[in-house]
Amino acid sequence: MRQILIIGSGKSSAYLIKYLLDKSISENLFVTVADIHITTTIKQIGNHKNFKAITLDVCNEAARNEAIKNSNIVVSMLPASMHIDVAKDCIKHRKHMVTASYVSPEMQALNHDAIANNLILMNEIGLDPGIDHMSAMQVLDTIRDNGYEVILFESFTGGLVAPENDTNLWNYKFTWNPRNVVVAGQGGAAKFLQEGTYKYIPYNRLFRRTEFLDIDGFGRFEVYANRDSLKYQSAYKLNNIKTLYRGTIRRVGFSRAWNIFVTLGMTDDSYTIEDSENMSYRDFVNAFLPYSPSDSVELKLRHQLKIDQDDIVWDKLVELDIFNSEKKVQLKKATPAQILQKILIDSWSLAQNDKDMIVMYHKFGYQKNGKKHQIDASMVVLGDDQTYTAMAKTVGLPVAIATLAILNKKIKTPGVQIPITPEVYQPILKELKTFGITFQEKEVPYLGYNPLNN
Repeated sequence: MRQILIIGSGKSSAYLIKYLLDKSISENLFVTVADIHITTTIKQIGNHKNFKAITLDVCNEAARNEAIKNSNIVVSMLPASMHIDVAKDCIKHRKHMVTASYVSPEMQALNHDAIANNLILMNEIGLDPGIDHMSAMQVLDTIRDNGYEVILFESFTGGLVAPENDTNLWNYKFTWNPRNVVVAGQGGAAKFLQEGTYKYIPYNRLFRRTEFLDIDGFGRFEVYANRDSLKYQSAYKLNNIKTLYRGTIRRVGFSRAWNIFVTLGMTDDSYTIEDSENMSYRDFVNAFLPYSPSDSVELKLRHQLKIDQDDIVWDKLVELDIFNSEKKVQLKKATPAQILQKILIDSWSLAQNDKDMIVMYHKFGYQKNGKKHQIDASMVVLGDDQTYTAMAKTVGLPVAIATLAILNKKIKTPGVQIPITPEVYQPILKELKTFGITFQEKEVPYLGYNPLNN
């Protein structure tokens, strides 16, 4: 049997494992999931005859090599920083590898060795990055093949809570790694192209420079800029484009309220807070406010940030219970971002019966003979339950489909790569449609760049 090794079994692995096991008999597959902990997802699989779970400490070089050596292809679902050792072992043992994470400089440095050994190291084959690449390139290539010039490309993605479970004032719950939400946008100014001009938004202004977005059947959203919209300009063959902007989707009003945390400094992850384990949530808030012998924490915060008592932003803060003097942080040597994450998890964790939602939107502007056109493309995917979430579906299925396609030699080009070629995106997007992951495309009047209007 053909051996597939999956290292890591986090929240995105449910659909990945299910897909491969559903294909295991017809495709002669045996799936081994290796993790340092046997997760609930693995336990729920039961006793499938073509499946086993093994305990593996990926930092144990000998054990890691043994597991990789005995496989035909390796899927790494580990944290991004841990892929590189797996990739090096894959090259040593001449095994293909698939991961949903961004290509790091260390991974890219393996390109020569991968090509020399006729190996595929497929990266960025999840949701974002992943489905965003494939869906965008399919339309961009079609536009160019028809002889048109691409002049504008915008792309936005958001992991949100399904409308029927949208039960808090923030219109948001954690559907993925909470840490990524808390530290989003840090590490430098967001940069993008607008009508041929490079634009920059520093972190302290990021959440006050948003634009609106309407999705048929799901209402209005807002988006804020990703840190580097120009990262894929060359890969997407958009070197002469006038407008290039990528961003993150939230419900309207989220960013204005989130900016309170940014302004106070609560999203900072660069230093630790003294005696953090003994702080109450109220103490944490007070740590960022001026001293007063008489004014309450609430009054100081409203005065400091000029928040009216009847402002919905104030209601959102109160809803998070951040002024509670009884709840303790209980984290030793924690950064402000870590403490904020702990507080938010209390309020924003999905309930047992909650479902999540993925929203992705692309705008394409193009012209021929001076006439401008526009295509809008949107995708909405709703989760089934807490195991088979929309996030797990849109991350895990592209990984699984690519893994089998590589095994079956339908994807042949070797090297470190991302899914931007027809060889990769055409068959994967076609199969994703059978799982309800599809884009609604429509021609609309050309509107050009939608200015950041908040």
